[in-house]
Amino acid sequence: MAMGRTWSVSLLGLRGAVVEIEADLSSGLPAFVLIGLPDAALGEAKDRVRAAATNSGCGLPARKLTINLSPAALPKHGSGFDLGIALASLAAAETVSAQSIGRVVHLGELGLDGRLRPIDGILPAVLAASRAGFDTVMVPTGNADEAALVPDVRVIAVACLRDAVIWHGGEFAPEVVEPILRSAPALVDDHEPDLADIVGSDDAVEAMLVAAAGGHHVFLLGPPGSGKTMLASRLPSLLPDLGSDAALEVSSLRSLSGMPVGSTLSSRPPFEAPHHTATAAALVGGGSGQIRPGAAARASHGVLFLDEAPEFPSSVLDALRQPLESATISIHRANAVAHFPGSFQLVMAANPCPCGQYGAQDSECTCPPNSRRRYLGRLSGPLLDRIDIQFRVQRITAAQLRLAGDTARMTSSMARAQVLAARSAAAERLAGTPWTLNSHVPGAWLRGPSVRLAPAVTSSLDRALERGGITMRGYDRVLRLAWTIADLAGATQPTPDHVNQGLYLRKAIST
Repeated sequence: MAMGRTWSVSLLGLRGAVVEIEADLSSGLPAFVLIGLPDAALGEAKDRVRAAATNSGCGLPARKLTINLSPAALPKHGSGFDLGIALASLAAAETVSAQSIGRVVHLGELGLDGRLRPIDGILPAVLAASRAGFDTVMVPTGNADEAALVPDVRVIAVACLRDAVIWHGGEFAPEVVEPILRSAPALVDDHEPDLADIVGSDDAVEAMLVAAAGGHHVFLLGPPGSGKTMLASRLPSLLPDLGSDAALEVSSLRSLSGMPVGSTLSSRPPFEAPHHTATAAALVGGGSGQIRPGAAARASHGVLFLDEAPEFPSSVLDALRQPLESATISIHRANAVAHFPGSFQLVMAANPCPCGQYGAQDSECTCPPNSRRRYLGRLSGPLLDRIDIQFRVQRITAAQLRLAGDTARMTSSMARAQVLAARSAAAERLAGTPWTLNSHVPGAWLRGPSVRLAPAVTSSLDRALERGGITMRGYDRVLRLAWTIADLAGATQPTPDHVNQGLYLRKAIST
């Protein structure tokens, strides 16, 4: 029986499914049939494979060749199946060892000259193969460093189809070819902005410290030049280093997006700041063919900053409502659903009106009241209700600037130490629960018998709820803030002052 069988990986979102590639050679007129729900890019593999095999000196027989991608009901996208299809076909022709290719997962796109081109998403694909029990993968030379980031997997890097055939037992003389490599990434400054650069905004710095300690979302409102962007860009420097699993997930999302990953995993939280012209697909993910992660998914375990938030289309902003609650981004298609992580910290910044001067102490606003209401009305109430900290930022004065020059300011490293201590206290308190951060704890648990605060502690919060100043969701979010503030202060549980401070951080915009 002229059969060849090997393996590849189909990605749907960040999850990968191992795909069995079967090749059958039968008598009949020469033909190349590809079945198993391939997309347009994968359907063109038959022309790439046949030309690459011929130009590599190991041409396919002039017979009918049928390729089946199993499971047949799973949609398959992209050109990363080329190498596996070529080797399964050559195994059916008894050019390579069928036993050898059956133990290896193959990933890579073939050029017509037989060279292998690097593909996007190699890191999550190799990770999926490892989780499925495979310990050996063959990838293009241009993807070797990225594939090697997955532990306990043997990576075989090949520059062309001929090298792959020789590795699997094909009796051919090796030929030197120039491998196709990814273009070198542009040099970027890895230096994180420091919190000490912020002058005269002690209350705002304290709010960002609370946000970092508890993983809370933030909305900053203030005139141009008040430091909203400076505060947001320094929030990642307050966050702890990523763990190995989180770093691997962040790098996998970059790989799937076609961004450079490098030969080592980055341990620092990501920072994404999409422009206000971004579409919903650019923000949360989507696209035709293979579903790609958006800026919100790439910001997982880090910070998503939306500057000039009212300038974003309302439909785009409201697409964030589901991931803010569930920490998962789901992209639905007619035949599949792709899931991406959505555990980011959202920071939104906005001017108080179209001219930006409303409430500024040194300028006069020229906007009529209805224009101001319409401007901030672009941010829906349900979205703002999911933002824990809502803070007003003011421009600093010359006097504040002079005074700040004579006082020592908190640096990012000092603030990060406080954040680590507060998170450790929260994790110890939440041991035995599914949560590790205060922002993840549901309100029902905070109001439950195990950690319920005394009525005397929550009296101001109770009055705000009775008067309609906050919603029930807002009530629970103030409790979360109070616990984070208590953790930063080293207290075992919140005091009335901590609850009042949490209520202030929640309602500072309306005060």
